[in-house]
Amino acid sequence: MEYWTTYPKTISFMDGLKHKIQADNKKGVEQLHIVVKKNFEELMKIFTAEGFTKVKLEHKQPDQIGSGINLKLKKPWEMHIRMVDLKKGRIGIHAEVEVSRDYLQHLFSQRTPVIYEVEEILKKYQVDYSIWHDKIKKDITTVIDNYKVKLANPGIPVFAWKPMVVVIVTVIALYGWKFFSTI
Repeated sequence: MEYWTTYPKTISFMDGLKHKIQADNKKGVEQLHIVVKKNFEELMKIFTAEGFTKVKLEHKQPDQIGSGINLKLKKPWEMHIRMVDLKKGRIGIHAEVEVSRDYLQHLFSQRTPVIYEVEEILKKYQVDYSIWHDKIKKDITTVIDNYKVKLANPGIPVFAWKPMVVVIVTVIALYGWKFFSTI
């Protein structure tokens, strides 16, 4: 199942400056961040109420607060959110959609940053936010147009790695038992 989303393409800032978000086939689209003036615990309550759960294994980012969280979407996709401390009482929310950690393909699959999915949740809970462009160091005031982003299913059918580990451990245990019982 493919995952479709939209992402800001051309944006403008308070001073009237316009900017086109960079996109290429290797790196994808340039990451934008949602910034809120809420504390981490309040945000965790909101995202937990929406079905997000803590990520067990992840590569932590600099200034990341706590563990990342994820939400299962249509198989095989999940949304992964990290929150970072931006100081001055502000928290940056970095969100992306990727193949779920339940599958081996998570390690080398395509992923894309997302904004609108998180915006929807924040609006539902009436949380004030802004969209921040980290390289330019400014809040975005207007999104002029959007990219249409398609995440294609992995070329190889997704493999759940946990059952594979159980099968491998069972086979090793049986061969080990057979080997040691013949000694």
